[in-house]
Amino acid sequence: MQGLPASDTSSEKLNPSHQNIGAVQMRIKNANSHHDRHSQSKSMILSENVKVKEPISRHRRNHSQHNLILTDIISPKEQTVVEKEGYLLKAKIADGGKKLRKNWSTSWIVLAGGKIEFYKESKQPALANLKAGYKPEWVDLCGANIEWTTEKSSRKNVFQITTISGNEFLLQSDIDFIILDWFHAIKNAIDRLPKEQICTPRNLEFKLQRSSSTELLSSLSTESKEPKSEHRKSLIFRLNYSASDTNDRNRVKSRLKKFISRRPSLKTLQEKGLIKDQVFGSHLHLVCEHENSTVPLFVKQCIEAVEKRGLDVDGIYRVSGNLATIQKLRFVVNQEEKLSLDDSQWEDIHVVTGALKMFFRELPEPLFPYCFFEQFLEAIKNPDSNTQVKSIRRLVQKLPRPNRDTMKILFEHLKKIAAKESVNLMTTQSLGIVFGPTLLRPEKETGNMAVHMLYQNQIVELMLSEYNKIFSSEED
Repeated sequence: MQGLPASDTSSEKLNPSHQNIGAVQMRIKNANSHHDRHSQSKSMILSENVKVKEPISRHRRNHSQHNLILTDIISPKEQTVVEKEGYLLKAKIADGGKKLRKNWSTSWIVLAGGKIEFYKESKQPALANLKAGYKPEWVDLCGANIEWTTEKSSRKNVFQITTISGNEFLLQSDIDFIILDWFHAIKNAIDRLPKEQICTPRNLEFKLQRSSSTELLSSLSTESKEPKSEHRKSLIFRLNYSASDTNDRNRVKSRLKKFISRRPSLKTLQEKGLIKDQVFGSHLHLVCEHENSTVPLFVKQCIEAVEKRGLDVDGIYRVSGNLATIQKLRFVVNQEEKLSLDDSQWEDIHVVTGALKMFFRELPEPLFPYCFFEQFLEAIKNPDSNTQVKSIRRLVQKLPRPNRDTMKILFEHLKKIAAKESVNLMTTQSLGIVFGPTLLRPEKETGNMAVHMLYQNQIVELMLSEYNKIFSSEED
């Protein structure tokens, strides 16, 4: 050992016995002079698949010499080269597999180095305005999946990016060629990345920038020891996540099929009392059969309430009531056998008239049956008024008993409304406009809707004006 030069001696002191492990080679310049002693430099070369068994010791005095720059550990292939950038609409809908509320925002998208970065504005102004330590949101494309989607948004030109960590992003643009260029650019970037490569998280790289060589090598050795488990976890998560939607849909479909095949019939539920006979939405003759009458009880109650406290109300039947209250009344009528329209919650007479109009509007077949529609139209088209009255009276007598009796009591009531037109401002013409499309409509709408509506109004108006002639001889 005495024959060794001074430079070799200093080299032995600085380097332990593991000075040349794996691909790490350290070269120490000659430090004979006092000036050269403070200007010592170390160059570090990391080859692929670094495996370090023991960390390199460091001296407190030379701590600053062990700091690494990020560009020293990133291969030339990973140098940031902007492939594409521009404005798109972006929405993050999942974070680590956890669903997020969709919130669209305009972002400046930068595709570079196997990742996508999101800025609120153009990258150059954004970099100038960034606060110290700010890091833009980004997506690692290694192992990511990209596909067009129409189910995740009602917007057009939307595609989805799903990462191996379970993050999901939606990107959109109304301009077709712009979104197509972005889709192909991102897809090509994903295809160029190694499929089975374990992508080092970018946040680790920023940590490495501040770490010493010992910390760097220890972290790299830890990753090299456990690559399979991490890759296996990410792969399993990716497979499970990609198949989760399909599995959920299939599961729901199978359960629905079982439920539909096993569910009891409507008749069975009605026999057990679980479902009561509906008033709204049922055929008129079924409601009458259930109540053992020829006029529905609800129609009688509404007419009685309006004649009791609504004949003098301005715009009766023309003014709409509160829809929520009308729906509440509809629910009560369908569920309860006893109903009192004198209750304070039905004090607004427009709610009662609105419910009565809804009852006739929701009949599966209107008060004037479909098979009589064209006949009533032909009758009103006759230019002779006497012939009109005779034809309509003949048609009314041919109607089924529930339809005829209900029609008689309703038009008798509307005639009383028209008699008070000086107070309530509801003429026979106004009542025809209100009740024409409700009581009389074709089974299939055609292009003559406006013409039909005119005739519908005229039929109701004529039947109110000639009520006595039309309904007086119904027993003949």
